[in-house]
Amino acid sequence: MPSSGTGGDLFGAVPGPVNGLADVPGIGLGHAPARNAEGRELSSGVTVVVSPAGAVGAVDVRGGGPGTRETDLLRPSNSVQEVHAIALCGGSAFGLDAAGGVMAGLESHGVGLRVFGDAAPDLIVPIVPAAVIFDLAVGDAADRPDAACGREAVEHALEHALEQAREHALDAAGDLPGLTGQATNGCLGAGRAATAGAVKGGFGQASAVLPTSVAAGYTVAVGLVVNPVGSVVDPDTGWPWGLGAQLGDEFDRYWDDDLPDPSAGGLAALLARGLGGTKLPAPGAGGPDGGLNTTIGVIATDAPVTKAQAERLAIAAHDGLSRAVRPAHLPMDGDTFFALSTADSSGADDPADAERGRGVDQTTLAVLASTAADCVERAVVHAVLAASTMFGVPSWKDLMS
Repeated sequence: MPSSGTGGDLFGAVPGPVNGLADVPGIGLGHAPARNAEGRELSSGVTVVVSPAGAVGAVDVRGGGPGTRETDLLRPSNSVQEVHAIALCGGSAFGLDAAGGVMAGLESHGVGLRVFGDAAPDLIVPIVPAAVIFDLAVGDAADRPDAACGREAVEHALEHALEQAREHALDAAGDLPGLTGQATNGCLGAGRAATAGAVKGGFGQASAVLPTSVAAGYTVAVGLVVNPVGSVVDPDTGWPWGLGAQLGDEFDRYWDDDLPDPSAGGLAALLARGLGGTKLPAPGAGGPDGGLNTTIGVIATDAPVTKAQAERLAIAAHDGLSRAVRPAHLPMDGDTFFALSTADSSGADDPADAERGRGVDQTTLAVLASTAADCVERAVVHAVLAASTMFGVPSWKDLMS
């Protein structure tokens, strides 16, 4: 395993108890595979991040080939201030159909925007922005997520949100166990058919809890689907680019499961699959198609950022992507990050006292933005190290074995 890159954070942050999206109160996470008529799991899938009580939302799109839904409403100048879920989908533009299933599932649970307020309390519209990755040539191009897939994923996410709410309540009360377990990463949901440069990609998470003396003890967490053109591996060493960003010993869990160190043969095999470990064909050899791309994800925090400040977090997230994926934001990528703030306003008797959306000072925002970038860098590594060989695409682990 690597001998360097373990240690601390510029601002003293440490990973959350779960080291994932579950560390942010008010968030739930669910995955589902696409299925055929008989219920058999197919190659693509959907990942849903829910905030049943609503969240301040924003987005930033940097790639040249995005596939998105409902991103315009997230502009700070636009009226809607509340987001209920983010759908991360496989299946290219076809996968956007899954967002309709997410909406239907939320509506059935009474989660959504009350468009006419108290005049018609049962008329709700769930706000569900979405983004897709292009994965049609991995597995079967006909294996696309649909509304049923989105419905299944949001049901899992809502169950997870309830479970996490109970655990956060125990944690806040000082009762054990509170938050437990490790974030699950790998070939899940929208990451089932993801490819990270020349190796198998997937879904990855990371979180950071800031000191109260620096940023009021706020938590920042990231969940993303890693499917870029660029390489996630240093072609000189074979190690993932973002390995040095780890907090403490968070990546040791993979070596505890007998993850190999890079081998000369493994590195040669990786470079033979794509130019410099990317999806661009290596000279004189066929290689992965450079058109199968895009990294999409969600940054979540309990800091009471405004909609414009949430956008700043989404912008900063791309800095972490550009450190963990080289190059990033290519014309063939559709790199998109959403940001959600779930700051609790439930105890406010007067709307003027509401915490959510109140905003943070510039110094705190700068720390949160930097932390968001670091979490993205770390989450990319988690996705790559946890990935399994699937659909003919070898994982980093298997290539290096």
